[in-house]
Formats: sequence, structure tokens, C-alpha cells
Amino acid sequence: MTGLEELTDRLRRFAQDRDWEQFHTPKNLAMALAGEVGELLAELQWLTPEETAAVMADEASAGRVRSELADVMTYLVRLADVLEVDLVEATHAKLDENDKRFPVETYRGSARKTPPLV
Repeated sequence: MTGLEELTDRLRRFAQDRDWEQFHTPKNLAMALAGEVGELLAELQWLTPEETAAVMADEASAGRVRSELADVMTYLVRLADVLEVDLVEATHAKLDENDKRFPVETYRGSARKTPPLV
């Protein structure tokens, strides 16, 4: 069993033990995920690029960032579990798609947008 599978199982049991599955609808989990991403953003919002790069050097800031990342991961993994999406498989498929959309020779060092998929 992989680490992600173990985490998925642990989160599923956590919800089951508390009878929270009734609240873990895809909509509710997606909204909670968005909220937690907002909280992560708030930790970085007004920092300069230099401060952002060094955020993990400050123990207090690092703890808050780790906590928010864990919250994001929790809701993402839980949402994928409820929707029966294999996150690793879905991510590999997306990377395969992006390999085609963003060829190295065209996009290396560039932040420009790609044309929409047809």
C-alpha cells in the first residue's frame, strides 16, 4: 500500500468514525478545499518574492504553511476518494496531456499561455 493509499484510508476511517460521510459531498469537499487554499494563500499574500522563497526558514511561518498544506491535502484526498478518482493516475494523465500542450522547445523559460485545447 502506498503512502497516498494509507492516507486515503485513514481519512476515510476518520470520517466514518465521526459519521461525517453524510457531510462529505463532492460540493462540500470542493468548497472546503477552496477555503483551505485561500488560507494557504493568506500565509503568502503580502510577502515579497524573497520573503516567500524563505518562508520555511521562519519556524512560526513554516508551521502555519505546513498546517495549511496539510488541510489542502486532506480535502483534496478526501474529495478524490468520494469521487473515486485515483489522484496519481489522474495526475500522470494530466502530465501526459501537458507534455503535448507545452513542448519543451516552445515553452522552456516562458510563462505565456498555451492555445486552448481543441
